Amino acid sequence: MAMALDALLKRCRAWKHSHLLGTKDLSREDISLVLDVAEAIPSVRASAPLKGRRLFNFFVEPSTRTRTSFSLAARSLGADVVDFSPSNSSLTKGESLKDTARTIESMGVAFTAIRHSASGAPMFLSRLVKSAVINGGDGANEHPTQALLDLLTMRQRLGKITGLKVALVGDIAHSRVARSNLWALQKMGNEVTLVGPSTLIPRDLPARSTQDLDAALRENDVVMMLRLQLERQQAGLFPSTSEYVRFFGLTRERLGLLKNGTIIMHPGPMNRGLEISGEAADSDRSVILNQVSNGVDVRAAVLLLLSQGGT
Repeated sequence: MAMALDALLKRCRAWKHSHLLGTKDLSREDISLVLDVAEAIPSVRASAPLKGRRLFNFFVEPSTRTRTSFSLAARSLGADVVDFSPSNSSLTKGESLKDTARTIESMGVAFTAIRHSASGAPMFLSRLVKSAVINGGDGANEHPTQALLDLLTMRQRLGKITGLKVALVGDIAHSRVARSNLWALQKMGNEVTLVGPSTLIPRDLPARSTQDLDAALRENDVVMMLRLQLERQQAGLFPSTSEYVRFFGLTRERLGLLKNGTIIMHPGPMNRGLEISGEAADSDRSVILNQVSNGVDVRAAVLLLLSQGGT
């Protein structure tokens, strides 16, 4: 066990980043390293390599899976976890992000996982604190650990993460998951197609786009359905939810269009019956539960890498 841990820690020292703010900042080698370390995490958990360290879960936006996943990841490696509740914090009294960050850092925090409604908040925070900052989702910008766990899931199910055709389907405009996946997938040499209403696909993203979901289902190795983020949208982006389901929902009927071996993904939370049917979410093509379980190992890998590497 000690030898396995020593070898893994040595490999982790190849990590050159002080923070994880987005997949746009990562190289192919960085991404491969995260996935390799994630797959090795179960073999070193008993050694508690992060004992004595603290993770601060600074989640200003609501979260269940991501925050819980970070907590489980940290505790599984022996670290302590401090959870932040915005409703009970000084933020409600007008305290700035800067003052809150410095207050928390005085507690001896080694890692800060932040989710915030403002794009760029993790970068802003990283310039103020000594702890390693991990972006748990900022506005409609990025959600890097989600993209990394998605890639790990693809590698486990399809045996590779290069040379794939991947369709990102739905509300691209408001999806930080879509952006992180787009950058990461393209860097690993995959072909990405954005599928959805023209009003929900930004024109500045460097990828092919289409409104033909049926064709995309026949052509792609991975179909990632994205949550329709009604709470972030303005009215008039599409006629109605029933119209959206008709053209862009992964319905039971559309399952038959998938080519052999295609997998279905969803970062969650799912709107069953809207962007994805229950039959699709629960089918043998679905790897959604694998994504959830892989989240713990990937986030543990990120913590371990940040504890050993950095510039």
